Order: sequence, then C-alpha cells, then structure tokens
Amino acid sequence: MNTVFDALFSAFANLSTPMMLFNVVWATLLGIFVGALPGLTATMGVALLTTLTYSLDRDAAILVLICMYVGAIYGGSRSAILLNIPGTPASAATALDGFPLVRQGKGALAMAIATLGSMLGTLVGIVMLIAIAPPLAEAAFGFGSYEFFWLALFGIVISGQLTHSGEPLKGYMAGLIGLSVAMIGSEGIHSYVRFNFDIQQMNGGIDLIPAMVGAFGFAEVLFAMTLPAAQMVEKKSVPAPIRDLLKSVWRYKRTVFESGVIGTLVGIIPGVGEDIGAWGSYAAAKRHSKERAEFGKGSQEGLIAAETGNSAVVPGSLIPTLTLGVPGSASAAVLIAALFLHGVRPGPMIMFDQPEMIYTIAVMLIFATIAMGVFGMALTPVFVRVLKVPRTILMPLVFCLCVIGPYALTQRIFDIWVMFFFGVVGYVLRRLNYPMAPLVLGIILGSLLDKSLRRGLILSNGDITAFFTRPVSAGFAIVIALIILLSIPPVRRLLQFKRKGGSANREETGNGAD
Repeated sequence: MNTVFDALFSAFANLSTPMMLFNVVWATLLGIFVGALPGLTATMGVALLTTLTYSLDRDAAILVLICMYVGAIYGGSRSAILLNIPGTPASAATALDGFPLVRQGKGALAMAIATLGSMLGTLVGIVMLIAIAPPLAEAAFGFGSYEFFWLALFGIVISGQLTHSGEPLKGYMAGLIGLSVAMIGSEGIHSYVRFNFDIQQMNGGIDLIPAMVGAFGFAEVLFAMTLPAAQMVEKKSVPAPIRDLLKSVWRYKRTVFESGVIGTLVGIIPGVGEDIGAWGSYAAAKRHSKERAEFGKGSQEGLIAAETGNSAVVPGSLIPTLTLGVPGSASAAVLIAALFLHGVRPGPMIMFDQPEMIYTIAVMLIFATIAMGVFGMALTPVFVRVLKVPRTILMPLVFCLCVIGPYALTQRIFDIWVMFFFGVVGYVLRRLNYPMAPLVLGIILGSLLDKSLRRGLILSNGDITAFFTRPVSAGFAIVIALIILLSIPPVRRLLQFKRKGGSANREETGNGAD
C-alpha cells in the first residue's frame, strides 16, 4: 500500500510543474469545446491532437491527450443539455433529462449536476483503475500467444456485438474490414510483404494515425455538414444555489456510486465505449429508482446517472488498454496508438518495464477531472456562445487539421491519400449505419491477432488444439462462441420465446394457487 502512495505522490510531484499545469488547462478546455460542438467527437479530438503532440516529451504528450479525452467526454453534455443534440454519442442519454430541465428553466442546475456527476464518475473510475490495473497486469503476465490470440479476437467480437445493438452483423463486418487493413504490408515475423497491390508505399502497411484521422475526422466533417442546424432553447435559466446542488447529489449517492461502478466495468470490456456506459447506468438507475415516472421528463437522477456512467468509462477503458494492450473504447483505441508513438508499450510488460506509468496516468486523470469541474462550473456562458459557431466555419478548420496532422508525422503525401480514402469509406459506412469502433479495433488488434496465431502455431508445430487446451484460452473460446451464438437472430428469438413461455407458465401457476 505504501508503494502505491509513494508512486502516486511521486507522479503528483513530477506533474505539478507550471508548464504541465498549463497543459492541463488548455487541453481540458479544448477537449470540452470539442465535445460540446456537435459533429466533433472525443475520438476525433484525440486523433487530431495526437498528430500535434509529436514534438512534446512523453509525459506532456500523454497528459495533453488524457485531458482532451476527459474534457471531450464531459463536453458532450453541454450541447446535449442546451440543444438536445449530444455533442458526442456518449451524451445521448444525457439529453433525455437534461433538455427537459432546460425547458423548465433549470438549465444551470442541469449543467451543474452533469458536472458534479462527471467528476464523481471519473473519480470512482480512477480508484478502480489504481486497484484493478496492477493485479490484472500481473495476471496477464502469464498470457502466451494462445491467450493473446483469443483476447484480440474477443475485443473485435465484443465490439461488433455491443456497439451496434440489434445489428451485430454490421459490427462484425466493420471489424473484418479493419482486420483486412491490418494484414496489408510486411508481416511481423518474417517481414514477408502481403496485399500491397504493387504499391511500394504500402510495403510498410497502412499507418494507423492517417487511417484513424480519416475514419473519425474527415468522415465526421462530411457527416456533420449534412446535419440540420441546431436550435438553442432561449429560456433563461435560474442559477442553482450550491446548497441545493449538493443536496441533490447527496440524495442520489447510491445512483452515483452504482453508475460509477457500472461505467468503469463497461469501460473494461474491450470495444464497448462511453455510450454503452451511459445507457447501462441510466437503465440501472431507472430500474431501482423510486421516481421512475420522472425519467425522460427532466429527472435529476437520470441526468446524474448518465453523466456519471459515461465519465467512469474513461478510466475504466484505460485498464485493459494499459495492462493488456487491448483498448476499452474507440477513444482509447486512438490513445493506444499515441502511447506507442511516444514510447509507451501497453500490455502485461508495462508493470515490468514502466511500472510508474499506471499511477502517472491516474494522476493525469485527477488533474483533468479537477480542471473539468472548474471550467464546467465557471464557463457555462462561454460554452453557450461557442455552441453558436456556424458549422461552415468550424468544419473547414477541422478539415485542415485532418490534412496537416498525418502529413506532419511522416511528411508523406501518401498518408494524406490514406486519410482521404478512410474518410470516404468511413462516411459511407456511417451513412449505412455501420459502427466505426470495430473498424479501428480491427486495425489495432489485427497485428496482435496475426502474430499470436502464427507464433502459437509455430510453438505447437501446427497443432491447432493447443489453442483450446489451456484453461484461459479455453475460457475465451467458450465466451466468444457464446457471444456469436447469441447474436444469431433465430437463436435470440428462440431464447426470448422460451423466456416469455416460462413467465406465462409461472403466472398461470401463481393464479391457480390463488
């Protein structure tokens, strides 16, 4: 325990320099603005900023990206509450009760509750990050090629299943497209060039950064330009007294804790993301609430559950990102690329190579949370003005960043074309209602899956049964098989029919007994 406190204190001391605090301020503020503006997402913000942090030292670059991530997830609540348009997918549940509160003249109270909920959710997640990450990394230290193969496959399968509820096939297809992209270029064991289509620039593979900037940045620009203009509620909000605010939050303390835990656990599952954390927390709060009828009509409990849940996902998603090298969300997927770029190697070896990194990132999250709370409470009128920035001014600026960022990293014109290609592909897939997270996870996890599969086959002399006989591997295989089986529509309908039949029989039995 003393070692943990020593590591946290050391991280506090290292990050408490004036320059680092300045980075916290501007990066968190920028993140809040990015999240607040409809059409810009946390993932896109982290992807664009990654390309601009190349010249910073390691800790400063990671701090800036963490602050952008935390700020953007929180910032989405501003437009969700004021415009009824979630700034990010993570804030969709926030709009359900935040916007009705604004129409009741309680906009200031709604934004204050959202801010406190986000702070508390992130803090719950940070505590769980500190508690879970080190033992998980030690447990993963015993993983071999067989386990990492199943882990990579699990990340892609679970994202395909959960990021697009009701249409898992589209998630799987997006994941397979990402895996196909990851197979391009020299493979990692014998450097044999594959699928380069006689284009020399593709011998080294498709770089992750331009692909992500295109899929999340340029595609978002194209998509946002087709959205209708948002209308802001002009009704004046009465400022909420601090005592009433604290009273409201204390009244729903159980919801805050429950939503924080749910959000963190959702974040740990690879590829699920902040939106599922918010909806899961909102659904759990509604199920247990004594004010269930108020949900959707301006419920303070519903608002705080959604905001606590989506913010808790941020530290939760960093747990598998740091300890297993498998991103917990789309934003974490971009962040993992940035970590590699700055010399941090996420995975089980992190506790051996860079044991201080987990605690350093926990302290970075605390700094970002404090900045988020200060700006969230103090700058609400500024956010209202920012939300009025026309899309015709904003999107050309984002487009310029999409072009400059990938080129600045490698000085290759080819990477700009890669960005354009993935932007158009991402736009088409979004119009067809395909999720983007499995695509990016496929690109990131494709290399791990490929190397682990072939190393495993080399170790077992081509015997594929070795992938099923080790306990952890067998567990992953069973879970993946169950997930795929349950995503098949006839199987789901059969289970639903049996469940309804069982409920009807119980009701008939109960009635007969009466």
